[in-house]
Amino acid sequence: MSELWAILQSYFYDWAYLLPVIVISLTIHECCHAYAATKLGDPTPRQDGRLSLNPLRHIDPLGFVVMLIAHFGWAKPVRVNPMYFENPRKGMMYTAIAGPISNLILCAISSLLYFFGVVFDLPLVFVKFFYYMTVLNVGLAVFNLIPVHPLDGSRIVSYFFPKYASFMARYGNIVYVIFIALLILPGYISIPGIDILNTIISTVQEGVVWLLIQLWSLVFWFLI
Repeated sequence: MSELWAILQSYFYDWAYLLPVIVISLTIHECCHAYAATKLGDPTPRQDGRLSLNPLRHIDPLGFVVMLIAHFGWAKPVRVNPMYFENPRKGMMYTAIAGPISNLILCAISSLLYFFGVVFDLPLVFVKFFYYMTVLNVGLAVFNLIPVHPLDGSRIVSYFFPKYASFMARYGNIVYVIFIALLILPGYISIPGIDILNTIISTVQEGVVWLLIQLWSLVFWFLI
């Protein structure tokens, strides 16, 4: 019974940090999609109320729960009409890349605050929050840059490779189902080599966080 209580405490402890981190990160990600599309001439996001930092306008309840449990999920996609763009393909690419860029910026800022928290021995809740914020935003950026429909990476790659856009238009849903299966299956069955996707994402996460901490250590060497 004590072991079960310890496990539950660990989950609740993680969720206490993950809940605000996920809400903030997904909200800014989707708002940046909306902002980019609006700046490029599309009034649709503004009309839909997506040009907002109100989480209720962006969070998808099911996607939010899935992210808490499986550490990947989704928000409400921002509706965009590329016909308003001067160059529809380029406009969709810029709109798509705005989301991952916002996560990378959040990651850089959070890693700096995490670094300061460690250096100045700030309260653990501060340090842990910005650590979670750093790691999650690296993961969101990497995940969304994967060129699989309907992720942002698909629209970015489609701009540079039109044939890829045609392929995704025909087989995107099938590719997406296979992609999700590769993410979920390793947690339930043991098949050698099938966990490579999760391994790549987690490796990139660890590498980026390590590089950022090294960068701040070099920039603020006099504080160490």
